[in-house]
Amino acid sequence: MGELYIVGTPIGNLGDITLRALETLKAVDTVACEDTRHTLQLLNHFSIAKPLVSCHANDEAKGAARIVGLLDAGKKVAYCTDAGTPGLSDPGSLLVRRAREAGHRVIPIPGPSAFAALLSVSGFGGRGLTFDGFPSPKASRRRARLSELLGRGEAFLLYESPYRIAKLVAELAELAPARQVCIGREMTKIHEQIAVGSSAELSARLSGGAGELIPAKGEFAVIVSGASAAEADAEDGAGAEAAE
Repeated sequence: MGELYIVGTPIGNLGDITLRALETLKAVDTVACEDTRHTLQLLNHFSIAKPLVSCHANDEAKGAARIVGLLDAGKKVAYCTDAGTPGLSDPGSLLVRRAREAGHRVIPIPGPSAFAALLSVSGFGGRGLTFDGFPSPKASRRRARLSELLGRGEAFLLYESPYRIAKLVAELAELAPARQVCIGREMTKIHEQIAVGSSAELSARLSGGAGELIPAKGEFAVIVSGASAAEADAEDGAGAEAAE
């Protein structure tokens, strides 16, 4: 029986790697990864030399088959994505299922996550939180999903690219202008920026309006707070006006 280790890696700051992750990467027979070039840089930084095998999102089934073959041979394999925790808006879920179906052990090695990092400083934590990954790039689908998430009344977290972050927050501002939002840009990196305010305020900052500019550069994580009773009533009105 082989062993598959799902290893969380830094999302920007290499100092965030855990001792256990380093020990695991040193101990396994092979390191599987989303992008061999990216993971090779990480391994070289920590003077770790291991054979690499690719398992990326565009062909995860083929990569998973290769890795399961190694596990069938009794090998220990670590799997890393380019940043953060595999399977969290990253490839890895199919690999885990295939490895477990083949009877192999799957062992989590926890590590950094933009999801957890932003939640910890947002002040929006509570009993309920929905993680919804990347919104659809299609405006109609994105807007419909935002309306659904806002209607639940609980906090939710999204990831977004720099190309669509302004549109996303502008839509939030139109649907729920008073809802509190926390934006994390370039989490853990040298240009990290965390901004909290109403969706209307942050939309203005993204568009170059009042307040410190939030540049549309880098990777973004966005947490939208749950709605208070007053906000929920106001959003119902805003949603009705937007539908007219």
